[in-house]
Amino acid sequence: MTHPIPLPADFEERVYAGILGKIIGVYLGRPFEGWSYDRIISELGEINYYVHEQLDKPLIVTDDDISGTFTFIRALADYDNSRDITPAQIGQTWLNYLINQRTVLWWGGLGNSTEHTAYLRLVDGIQAPQSGSMELNSKVVAEQIGAQIFIDGWAMVAPGDPVFAADLARRAASVSHDGEAIYGAQVLAAMEAQAFVESDLDALLDVGVSVIPADSVIARMIAELRELRKTEDDWRVALAWLQENYGYHTYGGNCHIVPNHGLMILSLLYGDDDFQKTMMIVNTGGWDTDCNSGNIGCLMGIKNGLAGLETGPDYRGPVADRLYLPTADGGRAVTDALIETYHLVNSARGLQGLDPVAPKQGARFNFDFPGAAQGFMPDQSVDARGTLTLENVAGHSSTGRRSLAFHYGGVATARTARAGTATFLTPEAAKMPGYGLICSPTLYAGQTVRARVEADAANSKTVACNLYVRVYGAGNECVIRQGPVTQLQPGTATDLVWTLEATGGDPIAEIGLEIHSDPRVRARADGTLYLDTLTWDGAPTVTLAKPDHNGTMWQQAWVNGVDHLAMGSDLRVIQNRGTGLLIQGSGDWQDYEVSATITPHLIKRGGLAARVQGMRRYYALLLCHDRRICLVKALDGDTILAEADFAWNYDEPYELTLRVTGDHIVASVNSTQLFDVTDQDRPLTAGGIALVIDEGRLNATNVAMKRASD
Repeated sequence: MTHPIPLPADFEERVYAGILGKIIGVYLGRPFEGWSYDRIISELGEINYYVHEQLDKPLIVTDDDISGTFTFIRALADYDNSRDITPAQIGQTWLNYLINQRTVLWWGGLGNSTEHTAYLRLVDGIQAPQSGSMELNSKVVAEQIGAQIFIDGWAMVAPGDPVFAADLARRAASVSHDGEAIYGAQVLAAMEAQAFVESDLDALLDVGVSVIPADSVIARMIAELRELRKTEDDWRVALAWLQENYGYHTYGGNCHIVPNHGLMILSLLYGDDDFQKTMMIVNTGGWDTDCNSGNIGCLMGIKNGLAGLETGPDYRGPVADRLYLPTADGGRAVTDALIETYHLVNSARGLQGLDPVAPKQGARFNFDFPGAAQGFMPDQSVDARGTLTLENVAGHSSTGRRSLAFHYGGVATARTARAGTATFLTPEAAKMPGYGLICSPTLYAGQTVRARVEADAANSKTVACNLYVRVYGAGNECVIRQGPVTQLQPGTATDLVWTLEATGGDPIAEIGLEIHSDPRVRARADGTLYLDTLTWDGAPTVTLAKPDHNGTMWQQAWVNGVDHLAMGSDLRVIQNRGTGLLIQGSGDWQDYEVSATITPHLIKRGGLAARVQGMRRYYALLLCHDRRICLVKALDGDTILAEADFAWNYDEPYELTLRVTGDHIVASVNSTQLFDVTDQDRPLTAGGIALVIDEGRLNATNVAMKRASD
């Protein structure tokens, strides 16, 4: 095996720029996905900026192009960042994070949706690469676009190493695709990897075609487009040529790789190395607009960096880094470009044998790149509207390079400056059409929030500030809860610390910072506060139960991976075939105790799980059909860590408890300890909690957890 190529000095920032380019591109193209060039020109004109409002659609959406890209790459971290990661292991990652018919994919059916077809093969035990082969699924199905749209992450973990990137792309793409679809993915991956160290487009195209067969359709089409560009200056004429020679009338299925790959190459050739013009061409050209725009946006972001995203209109401001990843790991669903940057950066470092990095001592919100907002937006409530602007600035950080400036003005009695970021499904996201946002909150009662805040030395007055959260309540309306108030004099800094009180089962939707005028003096306040970091840690202390009102958002906090579910004073979970999970929590919960009262009804197996990392990675204490009880580790199949005879009965309640600390698991039933196990073989070190049901029905009440130290 060749030695890894050292990471470029500006690697982290270019990954961030690539991710921004990806999500900006998807948000640009998503509102009119599938439209023809003629319809786009007729109804929208050239696409030079976001058009979602013209079509009455949200800007920040769940989309398979984003969620697949940043989910399937998790195979690396899940398999110890091995350079020898296999297609079969990547296929296992699909099975772990996908929930049948609910997350990431277009679930269009066998032989119609390429990815759904591959998923069904995987479920049937057919491992990758056979799961995506044209031998099994047909040439047309295997050569659709999905392999390409999910490929950017595999390129960004191999900067400056296009051969390795193309090889990773082949392995990842083969889970679901074959033939020309893999070649298109390899070209893009090689170009993106080389873009970390090479800015010349012709050189990048040479690298891209060098990793695929010269006689492939993709290679021939690229060569013809490059020749055409030498004699034809009008991109519209080139588009007509592409439509005639490589259009959907020749390459069938729902969304074939060849026409769309051709449009991406065309946009690069005619885009004059300008982000806005390149995005205009790839989006105005039609076909699979969000996919094509997302891939090209990522390549342009990597190649030209953050500065290249800012030569035209403000694409970044409305996005504010926000993205959604709905998977079986619900606590990772509400995320942002900077958080995802360091997941990719650390996988790349792992592939190099390097230790992971974590800016500002691992703070969740660190703002440590130019322009980073990490989802923070000024509040538009009546009492706060118009009092605040946000700006990422250099300095004002105790351990990093940058901070988020809160420029406030006109703050006075009854006028507050406030900005926050989502920690769960927002009211707007709850109404989102298309792909649903399945998620758990990232923040819970019992966790301690910490923020570092500094007052600008030029401020004229002392101001009061505090953390706040928005919590869903009756009628699914959000209610603000405020943390301790601190007075900040000009030029001083402080650490805000707040342990969140119980919410009565209501999920926390948002966290942020409020600024008030000094309550001791009725006077207007204008100035700037700098938010250096905001973070929280540890497992929560919480009871997951129905609140004492008519609100229903608590139900959305559960990630539904079962066939049927009824939620009221108890949780009724039903699975017809195989194993289902009802999951809640976050992948950073480590040491804790979880308990629930389980009443089994017609089950093959059922019980309670801890350190849940998806549908197929967890520890579970299960009542089994042969009147036994088992402590099971699910990781590339089930391993029984301990088991015993246990004469349980249908329709009787049992209090199951799992305590996980380090590699130590203690399991109890009805307060009697049954198992005390140490797992030293690839232990699961963190994750959420779940109810597990294998073919049957169980009811659960009193689902609660607390820190292991409590």
